[in-house]
Amino acid sequence: MEDFDLEIAGQAPKYSTNVVVDDSRHKEKEEKSKPPEIVGPITIFRYADGLDITLMIFGTIAAVLNGVCLPLMSLVFGEMSDSFVSGCISEESLPSSVNCSQSQVPFEEQMTEFALYYVGIGVTALVFGYLQISFWVLAAARQTKKIRKTFFHAILGQELSWFDSSNSGELNTRLTEDINKINDGIGDKVAQLFQNMSTFTVGIVIGFVKGWKLTLVILSTSPLIVLSAAFCSKMIITLTSKELTAYAKAGAVAEEVLSSVRTVVAFGGQEKEINRYTSKLGEAKNLGIKKAIASKLSVGFLYLIINGCYGLGFWYGTTLILDENTGYSIGTVLAVFFCVTFSSYCLGTAAPHFETFSIARGAAFKVFKIIDQKPTIDSFSSDGHKLDHIKGTLEFNNVQFSYPSRPDVQVLKGLTLKIDCGQTVSLVGSSGCGKSTMVQLLQRFYDPQEGVITVDGHDIKSLNLRHYREFIGVVSQEPVLFGTTIRNNIRYGREDVTDEEIENAAKEANAYDFIMEFPDKFNTLVGERGAQMSGGQKQRIAIARALVRNPKILLLDEATSALDTESESVVQAALEKASKGRTTLVIAHRLSTIRTANVIVVVAGGAVAEVGTHTELMEKRGLYYSLATAQSIKTEDHEESTETITLKDQEEVFPINGLISKRASIKHVPQKEAEEEAAPEEAHLPKVSFLKIFRLNKPEWPFIALGTLAAVISGACHPIFSIIFAKIVTIFSIKDDPERIQHEANIFSITFAVIGGVCFIAWFLQGFLYGRSGEILTMRLRHMAFKAMLRQEISWFDDKKNNTGALTTRLATEAAQIQTATGTRLGVIAQNISSMGLSVIISFIYGWEMTLLILVMAPVLAVTGMLETSALTGFANRDKKELQQAGKVATEAVENIKTVASLTRESTFEQMYEENLQKPYRNAQKKAQIYGSCYAFSQAFMYFTYAASFRFGAYLITVGRMTPEGVFTVFSAITYGAMALGETLTFAPEYAKAKSGAAHLFALFERTPAIDSYSQEGEKPATFKGGLEFREVSFTYSSRPDVPILQGLSLQIERGQTMAFVGSSGCGKSTSVQLLQRFYDPLTGQVVVQQALDQARKGRTCIVIAHRLSTVQNADVIVVINNGKIIEQGTHQQLMAKREAYFNLVNAQTQL
Repeated sequence: MEDFDLEIAGQAPKYSTNVVVDDSRHKEKEEKSKPPEIVGPITIFRYADGLDITLMIFGTIAAVLNGVCLPLMSLVFGEMSDSFVSGCISEESLPSSVNCSQSQVPFEEQMTEFALYYVGIGVTALVFGYLQISFWVLAAARQTKKIRKTFFHAILGQELSWFDSSNSGELNTRLTEDINKINDGIGDKVAQLFQNMSTFTVGIVIGFVKGWKLTLVILSTSPLIVLSAAFCSKMIITLTSKELTAYAKAGAVAEEVLSSVRTVVAFGGQEKEINRYTSKLGEAKNLGIKKAIASKLSVGFLYLIINGCYGLGFWYGTTLILDENTGYSIGTVLAVFFCVTFSSYCLGTAAPHFETFSIARGAAFKVFKIIDQKPTIDSFSSDGHKLDHIKGTLEFNNVQFSYPSRPDVQVLKGLTLKIDCGQTVSLVGSSGCGKSTMVQLLQRFYDPQEGVITVDGHDIKSLNLRHYREFIGVVSQEPVLFGTTIRNNIRYGREDVTDEEIENAAKEANAYDFIMEFPDKFNTLVGERGAQMSGGQKQRIAIARALVRNPKILLLDEATSALDTESESVVQAALEKASKGRTTLVIAHRLSTIRTANVIVVVAGGAVAEVGTHTELMEKRGLYYSLATAQSIKTEDHEESTETITLKDQEEVFPINGLISKRASIKHVPQKEAEEEAAPEEAHLPKVSFLKIFRLNKPEWPFIALGTLAAVISGACHPIFSIIFAKIVTIFSIKDDPERIQHEANIFSITFAVIGGVCFIAWFLQGFLYGRSGEILTMRLRHMAFKAMLRQEISWFDDKKNNTGALTTRLATEAAQIQTATGTRLGVIAQNISSMGLSVIISFIYGWEMTLLILVMAPVLAVTGMLETSALTGFANRDKKELQQAGKVATEAVENIKTVASLTRESTFEQMYEENLQKPYRNAQKKAQIYGSCYAFSQAFMYFTYAASFRFGAYLITVGRMTPEGVFTVFSAITYGAMALGETLTFAPEYAKAKSGAAHLFALFERTPAIDSYSQEGEKPATFKGGLEFREVSFTYSSRPDVPILQGLSLQIERGQTMAFVGSSGCGKSTSVQLLQRFYDPLTGQVVVQQALDQARKGRTCIVIAHRLSTVQNADVIVVINNGKIIEQGTHQQLMAKREAYFNLVNAQTQL
């Protein structure tokens, strides 16, 4: 009997766990009273088109016809049994060969006829078995592809407020794992469900036709089977839903940590985050164990009922045979018995397939719910007025707004402001005053609760959203670049842009020169989230992307915040030039950048506080004046005693911002090389034996041992049944002794019932023992994988193959893939090995010649299974790799949805996502053919084996080498053994996935990072004074060894000093700090660290990286870096007196 172990890696929507204790019971009752969240059995196929429906219809017909084969085999077997008994009766006083010789010719002719029937049934199974699997797998692949596309489209179409309350990690997992569950539930499992139901129905019909009395008796226990299956199915669905939710929480933690890995490593927070992740897995583990027990209990109870039916059926069948008036023969009883019992068996086998279908319906509910959720602000909507031309007059009229995720915090309070077309208006104010909110409202990311925002007198709500956003160019405070080339990033600004326009935009944004320094120039990859670029480089590329749109409205939210002073003055001039003829809204904290604005608006408390030019507002000596004077830089020696005022709205807090800088220096990986690197890694994955995985399960070996013992006992039930079955048939060869026949039949019937009880206990023990060991292993693997990821050096995360989306997908899938072939699966395999082994032994005892024939044919099945496994392993590897790439696109779009929406590039990302789904779809098409062929052949070959076995058995009887009892024993033993072998081979897809997942996981576990943050090696000085030194440090990033970053940098920092690193973007400032944190190691030279860096500056050695020089003028030493070398160092006053590089940088920031 097949059991079912669900692969759990998905995620579910977040829900609050902060439940008041007094309300907990009430909430629990509410949870219980809610109906299960699943879609209808027809609704799940809502994305099937005409071809899909055709494939499913013909696949269903094929499955039904294939399902008829097993009852037909039972019918043939019954007829054949009558021939054995009537044509070759084995009396106790005579050898069987004497009676058989009386009618030898007709007996052998009859056996030949029956063998041909078996061959015919086998051919039917071969043809229709292939059709049912291939058609359903293909239809599922087509529908899954559409669901992925539609779901991704629905996510991109949601309004920003929806993303505020949704976790991007959960969305990515839903996009992969939940849709994978839908794919599993609507594919070959449905075909097998129809096949099993067909077998059940036809078997029952044949049973009633052949012998309705016996059929009714056997079926009398069927309500128990149905009720138990329904109860267990409901329990499993409930537990699965809770388990999905638990894994959702763990997945959210993993994505949060991996996306901020530099910060986690910098603070040594790996252990804390690993513990946080593991604690979330604990809840899922406990639910998984309960689910395994519930699943096995249902199967055990089914065995108890079926074996009870055997006992009852043979007891009553004997009574009917002995009653001459009924007309029952042993053939009738056997035909009815096997038809009905095989039907019951198939009903039990159908239960896990139905369960898979139910799980798919549950996953579809969550996916379809998001698909059906219609946003208030729909970026894909074709509704709304499309203006031919926009002048750019903007007006906020009594606008009141609070974010939907924080409705109690009023951000804008009746804000009114008019901006004339062509004006450059600057918004100034402290953090949280509503400046960035105004920019988001202008882009219609949100709608105000009250008031109106108009463009050229048109309420922006009345305009077509997509068309309206095309007129707007945005450069945000934290520029978002996508993991592609510089050229493609700029092209996101406007799809029809020419290469010449891209280059011109780069020149205007002062980006052209540094781009041309790269070997691949505009085709240089920027890395995930632009990680291969420095902060200033990212900002300039983002500015070029905005300028290439040629927007009518330009929104600059801290557009020059990440630029060094030298670059800023040039870019500022370019932005001022670009703002001519268009309405420009500027948000800036560095007030020197906005002094030339037509109008400066000071926002305070969610409303306009002051309006005017720079000169007018300085004369007022109000709020703007106080902000401006706070940013003044000391330029004369006599100002040395002046206290530097830190703005309360200043967002770049020092020195910690410098220490944990996210602005990585430039790193470059050519596109082709990056793609080619993936292939060798796949080819050189370590071969992982399951023994290696089981070693990880060592603490649970006692559970595994006891579980295996229970499985072996359960497997032994089948061969024991074979012996009893043969003896029950044999007793009818006894003549004129009905009392003896009835007595022996009673004993055998009771034995059947005992076997059922043993099976029930054995299955329960398997559920508990294997469920526990399997879930603990899965949790341990996830824990080890997460720990191994956090152990890797930072350059490992720079690799595009190890982006956040790919790593979270691996955490969600690989351990779960191993779980499908371990845990409770081990019990089934051990049980099947036990069953097959004992069957072979018993068969050799009763008829070694017939057994040898069958065993010679058995390897054909094994070869088929190996071919299937090999093919499916290849498909599993390719699907994993290609779906990871699709997951990367999806994650990148969802995590940066604000940038995607402002660029109106939702359709571009949809197209990229769809392109990445093409290869998995083509793989599924091939898989449908190979899987279908292997499945059909393994099914059909059993019937061919029966044909050869019975024909050969008949021959052995006629020559006196076997008795009918021996033939029946060997037949029934090998029948069950072959079924066990066949069931084991059906695990080939799960084994293929597990083998692939294990190889990837162990490659991760066994990878030794160049810089191991977990290592205990190295000196551990008792005291730290705080002296730092760079000795002739040279450095290039491993991904781009041809571009030097630091070239012989030498620098000494005394204990307690505050040193500032100053220089143009990409000169190596942030790289120096990352070397100090040992994110990377220098190629030559040494970094000597004598103090663990801390947030506080006072009394400690601190390094500050800054473009805003007002933040570093009080530093003990200021170091000016250019092209990886130190060109100046000293105090603020000393460097100002020299009137060289530092002096020029300061002047550029203080010019009016």
